[in-house]
Amino acid sequence: MKEFRFRLILIVGVFALSLYLLYPTYQDYLNSDKISKVLEEKEKSTKQANPSVSKAELQRTLKRVEDSLKSADPSIRDARAKRIKLGLDLQGGMRVVLEVNTAQLLGKLANNPDDKFRTILKEAQEEADREDVAIVSVLVRKLAENNIRLSRYFGSVREDDAKIVSDLETQTEDAVLRAEEIIRNRVDQYGVAEPSIQRQGNRRIIVELPGIANEEEARQLIQSTALLEFRLVKDPQFAFGILQNINNVMAGIEVNTDSAKTDTTKAANDSTVAANKDTAKTNQTAQNNENPLFKIIQPLESGDALIKETDKAKFEEILSRPEIQRVVPDNIDFLFSAKPMNFVDGEGVYSIICVNKNAELTGGVITEAVGNIDPNSSKAIVTMAMNSEGSLEWARITGANIKKRIAIVLDGVVYSAPVVNNKITGGRSQIEGMADLNEAKNLAIILNAGAFSAPVEVIEERTVGPSLGEDSVNSGFMSALLGYLLVAGFMIFYYQKSGSIAAVALFTTILFILGVLAGFGATLTLPGIAGIVLTIGMAVDANVLIFERIREELDSGKTTKAALEGGFSKAYSAIWDSNITTLITGIVLYQFGTGPIQGFALTLMIGLATSLFGALVITKMIMELSVSKGAKISIG
Repeated sequence: MKEFRFRLILIVGVFALSLYLLYPTYQDYLNSDKISKVLEEKEKSTKQANPSVSKAELQRTLKRVEDSLKSADPSIRDARAKRIKLGLDLQGGMRVVLEVNTAQLLGKLANNPDDKFRTILKEAQEEADREDVAIVSVLVRKLAENNIRLSRYFGSVREDDAKIVSDLETQTEDAVLRAEEIIRNRVDQYGVAEPSIQRQGNRRIIVELPGIANEEEARQLIQSTALLEFRLVKDPQFAFGILQNINNVMAGIEVNTDSAKTDTTKAANDSTVAANKDTAKTNQTAQNNENPLFKIIQPLESGDALIKETDKAKFEEILSRPEIQRVVPDNIDFLFSAKPMNFVDGEGVYSIICVNKNAELTGGVITEAVGNIDPNSSKAIVTMAMNSEGSLEWARITGANIKKRIAIVLDGVVYSAPVVNNKITGGRSQIEGMADLNEAKNLAIILNAGAFSAPVEVIEERTVGPSLGEDSVNSGFMSALLGYLLVAGFMIFYYQKSGSIAAVALFTTILFILGVLAGFGATLTLPGIAGIVLTIGMAVDANVLIFERIREELDSGKTTKAALEGGFSKAYSAIWDSNITTLITGIVLYQFGTGPIQGFALTLMIGLATSLFGALVITKMIMELSVSKGAKISIG
């Protein structure tokens, strides 16, 4: 018995360790079942109390309930963190393919780009997308074909082309790497379990978010450029004067373009003082043909204007007209509010705010952003802290603009435009306008993670529902169970008692695979389950070789003990050869494959190691232990 002690301790230890590593998975299954029942009851009660509740609001409510349940019991979070992680195909979620628009980045880097450059850049982008190559090399070639030196648009005349090309390649590559890192930081802060973020090709990033509950929220989190700006709001008289000039141009009334393009409050006030005395009168006359602009917008005394959501695109089209651009100063922008101010007949009504085109301060100075509830107003806000440089600049800006409004603009929309009551020191500021605390926290995550250096666009999006993921789990489990039963049944039928020992070793092999996955925090996918099913078949291959060798040794007249030794020793070479060649294939698949291929290769490699342990350690020890006790081993 002493000769088996070490192997027996090793087997029992590995078996116990596997059960220990798999216990959190079992615990998480029980916890998830309890939470699901609570959420189902909450969903029913919420719909009964408010039948018109929106899907997004219902999801936010359920998310808050789920978060409160998890925070109340730390063991729930611990079990979820240590369980076998499931991939997107097994628990549902989102798969988004993003592309970093490096062409726009090159457009920003160019010095004084003209129409010729824009045409060449567009052609280069189309070719780069079609051939899936780096845009810099294509752009350089096209500029050379047009006899245009790189220093015309990039770098300086003192730099040679090689240096300029190297700098452009570095900046475009850094833009993609920065986008990947920002997305990773945002997803990690958001709290998605087992996310997968991978680079594909030159500009694409694949993001998989298993178990995501709010697709729209996640999409905004990933794609938002996070360009935060603090812009001065123009005086009401000036803003209304520009709107009046636009209206006059649309109505065919002659406008002095030189005066209209002058960015002074006095110039605008002189042309609009009569109209601005009574906004109500303006609104009343907006119904006739002499005021075409005021048919779709409603000016306010604050200088802002209201517009229905369906008219926003029309207003932007009006601003893009050449005749309108001649009466709009170059240093202003009309921006929409991030959220509707109110609703009319179920349609959102947004604000139009006239602001400086150039920002007074950008979000690059933000060191920390936190989403919370304002104790005074009970509204969701994001409080921000600035670095020392930003604090000094913010104090100067607010001190010079007391009683004026400063718009807080994120990604081209205005979240709030508060009035500066006094000089703000210490670099503290806040953003208002969020619907709830959850939205405020998500906005804080975006600000903390930073801004993209180049635009990121969604080119493919796929959502896997939780019910489909559950079906995949059930199908995968049934296929693995059926595979095990068929293989084990055949082994018992053909090899009798030895086959029963192989079936036990096969069971422990599957248990060890799952234990290793849980222990190393690996993610189990549907192809991973296929790898386990394949391992089930391969695991008994070693046993078949061993049993056939033992049968040959017994037929030659050797004793059972000698036959066991001879059978195992003669089968080793074939077993090791087949498993090593398969392992090499698995390594190649894991190294060069992505997503599902990696999941399959991972479980296959783990299965190879555990199947060898099962055949060469567990099966051998059980058979030798049985022989030492005088039991007869039947090989069929």
